[in-house]
Amino acid sequence: MTIKKLFIFSIALFIILTPLEESRASLLSPEEETELGARFLKRIRSQYAFADYPYIVQYINDLGNYIGRQIEVPYFPLHFYVIKDTAINAFAAPAGHVFFFSGLIKIMDNVDELASVLAHELGHVSARHLALRIERSKKIGMATMAAILAGVLIGGEATGAVMTGSIAAGVQAELGYSREDERQADQLGFKYTHMSGFNPQGMITTLKKIQRENWYGGQNIPPYLLTHPGAPERMANIETMAREYKKIPDSDTTKKLRSHFPIFHTMVIALCDDKENAAREFKKRLAVEPESILAHYGLGLVLERDGKIHEALNHFKIALKRKGNSIPIMFSMAKAYQTIGQYQESVSILQKALHLSPKDKDILYLLALSFQDLERYDQASRIYERLTFLPPVKDMVYYNLGLVYGRQGKLALAHYNLGIYSNKLGRKKNALFHFNKAKELAESEPALKEKINKALKGLVNH
Repeated sequence: MTIKKLFIFSIALFIILTPLEESRASLLSPEEETELGARFLKRIRSQYAFADYPYIVQYINDLGNYIGRQIEVPYFPLHFYVIKDTAINAFAAPAGHVFFFSGLIKIMDNVDELASVLAHELGHVSARHLALRIERSKKIGMATMAAILAGVLIGGEATGAVMTGSIAAGVQAELGYSREDERQADQLGFKYTHMSGFNPQGMITTLKKIQRENWYGGQNIPPYLLTHPGAPERMANIETMAREYKKIPDSDTTKKLRSHFPIFHTMVIALCDDKENAAREFKKRLAVEPESILAHYGLGLVLERDGKIHEALNHFKIALKRKGNSIPIMFSMAKAYQTIGQYQESVSILQKALHLSPKDKDILYLLALSFQDLERYDQASRIYERLTFLPPVKDMVYYNLGLVYGRQGKLALAHYNLGIYSNKLGRKKNALFHFNKAKELAESEPALKEKINKALKGLVNH
């Protein structure tokens, strides 16, 4: 080994062997972890397709934040994501970002299984395991650390050619969870699952399924589910804890999350799995149960993905007829009608959905789009304005609001909202043009002019 290589290897060993107690004395700060979390999220988004369908996003975040209420010291806001990938994986990244691969969700049968794995990940977040380990290696830089973390949490391919050699290997080894980390995450996860009203035995049934998948040649099984310590030991530990487990009565939120899991599960399969595989699965279910609401809805979603909108609508109609109060089915049906230009049919369904769920932002947005397509600009603008008071606000709300105000001849408001849209996209030159134009047109509207001046001031200061 050359002197240079020996020196590099010595540095790597120094990083690895620094005592954990020293790390605790100088934890990665919440601000540093927030920056790293943002870099990590950006990297993962560049490498994977996310399931951004509204009711998938809503459900995983509703469940995650409900369980996350049990965290004693919430250092970060929690964010949950579903990645379109067949790998059986889930992991917690820095700063409270938690990711589930659709392949893992697919093999689950109930919300208790999902809640147990999610709570385990929140155990890592709560104990700040990554912050303890990253602290010793953070001098390599946030961007590189984000890349190496991708390799540690997902697999070697995710790291790419960012770092090679003994230092990279040493840092990767250092960032892996220890046996004690995993035990602590299991203990905290058990507590969070139980206190949220779900059954912690869900972790045991999930581990058994993952072991089965691994025996059958499954790929990318996450290390935390099979090692540190091994699955049999983990199941025995959870079983021991479960002997003292007494079921907490379901709260209204727990009941709601439990009842909504089947349709969430159906959407994940229909929208994230291979189209042919998903279609085959739902057709198989229909062969056994021809009136299955979930099978009709799932097959409709697959057909919609494939561009077969009229066939999809037939299945949505059957599903909605049997479950007339399902917001996700109503949304899908209205979206399909809008796709083929039947805007009035879309409006009729969305108005019924809005009566059932008045604050549903996705229903409101789709309804505003339908009114916009029908050239009913006054109704569209009222809904878009309402959406600006329901954060987080989609960038396209401001864009469409600018368009509909322009159609109504309200040019100052049109330019003002287009300025907000441009600013959100980082197009400072365009934003400046629209804000200045809005200011010029708002001479007789002091309240609007004040808002424009405030926006201009913020743009200049930024």
